[in-house]
Amino acid sequence: MHVADFDFDLPTDLIAQFPPAVRGGSRLLHVEASGTLHDRVFADLPTLLHSDDLLVMNDTRVIKARLFGTKDSGGKVELLVERVTGEYEALAFIRASHAPRPGSGIRLSDDIVIEVLARQDDLTQLRFPHPVLALLDRLGRLPLPPYIEHTPTVDDEARYQTVYANEPGAVAAPTAGLHFDDAMLDGLRKQGIRTAQVTLHVGAGTFQPVRVDNIAKHRMHSERYTIPQATVEAVRETRGHGGRVVAVGTTSLRALEAAALKAAEQSGELHAGSDETDIFITPGYQFRVIDALITNFHLPRSTLLMLVSAFSGLDSIRAAYAHAIAERYRFFSYGDAMFLEKHPSA
Repeated sequence: MHVADFDFDLPTDLIAQFPPAVRGGSRLLHVEASGTLHDRVFADLPTLLHSDDLLVMNDTRVIKARLFGTKDSGGKVELLVERVTGEYEALAFIRASHAPRPGSGIRLSDDIVIEVLARQDDLTQLRFPHPVLALLDRLGRLPLPPYIEHTPTVDDEARYQTVYANEPGAVAAPTAGLHFDDAMLDGLRKQGIRTAQVTLHVGAGTFQPVRVDNIAKHRMHSERYTIPQATVEAVRETRGHGGRVVAVGTTSLRALEAAALKAAEQSGELHAGSDETDIFITPGYQFRVIDALITNFHLPRSTLLMLVSAFSGLDSIRAAYAHAIAERYRFFSYGDAMFLEKHPSA
């Protein structure tokens, strides 16, 4: 397949620049397995779930991953931490007129200088003089997506974070989770719907465009995920009771499908643990774990649009996106949501 198969024209005024006034105050486009569409609001979600269903959520927490500094030469540098690799080290994208050389320094303030260690493809390994997460929390800026045009505010620091965020490490929010508030989660539990967690630290690669025409030649950035034993058991029990495993967001889906793919190559049983994944899901992929997906609307020509096309069928997604544009749904991270049922062929 070609990247142009996943293109569409989106009016720029449909790109949500701010979250809805209240968390959960968004619209919800329901796409049945048959492709039938229903216009709903996110508050309707409990009516689409069954008492035996399991919601799997990504509990990663967005870190203040954007930093600004100067090179030894005095030139300005912008850093976007892609991954914290140790207490004092991280991999980062660097934007500068000339990339700083290994062995040089990047000054963030009068008393804080980061050491440039080595290049790793399009990333740079850095050593920090203080623990990375603490320093980012003190000096960093929230890394809002490139299509959100305003400077991050205190409100963004609250709203570009799920209410169940727990494990720091992401540089982009698992945005499907932004719609949930504590009241809805409490109501779902009272309805008998269970929740479980995975952790996948979303990297900046989620915004990287597909630069090849033939999508089979695209290579994903690797991301690290963790699946707890309690989640493995919850998936197994849900399957045993005939319930559905519902992924809250593409990151939860990718973590579970990556683990299932690895299990299929070994024992066949889903196991708890941590690993790296560069799983790239495109039409034709056979899903092993996920039965339904809650997600936002994705960028044209993006790997996430390819993923949802694999899940619900390319024709169904094309029709759903055309409908969403005509009905003026809000797109991307701060936008509206979709509830996707798995296509019979997936």
